[in-house]
Amino acid sequence: MESSSLSFFSTLKRPLSTGSNINNFKPKGALVEVSACSYQKFLHFALDETKRRTHLLPSPLQENFNSMMSMDGKAKLQMVSFQAPKIRLLRNLSIEASEGMQILDFAVFPEQGFDLPIFCANFFTTPTTNIIVLDLNPLHDVINQRDYKEKYYKSLMPLGLKYAELLPWGGKLTSESLRFFSPIVIWTKFTSSQYKHGVLYSAFMDYYKAWLELMEQAAEERDTSQIICNREAQHRYLTWRAEKDPGHRILKKLIGESLSKDLVRSFLFNGVDELGTKTFLDYFPEYCCENGTINDKRSIIGKSFESRPWDTSGEFIGSLPSLNEERGLS
Repeated sequence: MESSSLSFFSTLKRPLSTGSNINNFKPKGALVEVSACSYQKFLHFALDETKRRTHLLPSPLQENFNSMMSMDGKAKLQMVSFQAPKIRLLRNLSIEASEGMQILDFAVFPEQGFDLPIFCANFFTTPTTNIIVLDLNPLHDVINQRDYKEKYYKSLMPLGLKYAELLPWGGKLTSESLRFFSPIVIWTKFTSSQYKHGVLYSAFMDYYKAWLELMEQAAEERDTSQIICNREAQHRYLTWRAEKDPGHRILKKLIGESLSKDLVRSFLFNGVDELGTKTFLDYFPEYCCENGTINDKRSIIGKSFESRPWDTSGEFIGSLPSLNEERGLS
């Protein structure tokens, strides 16, 4: 059955159920008062727009992942999750803290029968600072696979160029992370202002409507080998994010090690334990320490991009190390 986004927020009652630390948390009460730059309207827009395009149903994850308070009682975490015929998982984590910190972590993962990009919106805001990533993360390589890049991004380059000018490149981005971004990625930082938040909301709406249009046009893959390839590509993406996503340290500070790990692996990057059996080091062996553990560094190569490494046609104009260089073999 279909439910509106607002009705879902009004019926979220249970705290996250996992681990012995659950007594540190309280069930959700009334919603935090929404400020002028609240990200709640972003989520409401996305849910309403998705419902216009497809049959959106609550995900089974909603039962255990809905709302909780931080250990100090100063931050509220709210989670919603849905699924649809072409959508394996649409999920969102919103965090609102007493000192004006807000986080939006919204993503849409396609079913394995589709090679659609992964919609990704990661917004971190304080009263003075905003760190923003908005993208249609490519499922497959857009640096070397021209056919995939042209299939999904050629028609979107004017949209990307429009917002690249309004929301300029945010500074150094590691070459490892870059492999998971598209030529239209918005990676930016800005000082809080009503104008900038208005531009960001406009970009979010335009990017999400573009993703939904791609979803509507997408035909389900019938080739078993390609479905397997799609599944492994999504699993590789999830494995990277579950291990190296920079938001993990914030979650650990808010809700502790055990609960944050469960939230990351079972909710935010759900599928990392179900879509494949390869480990992080299977996909990214260059991160293996001498003792067999995973290197904590986000970048092993040490190369970063201080400006946008794509030209106006979406051609990659930077340079990435070869696989052997990544593994330290040359």
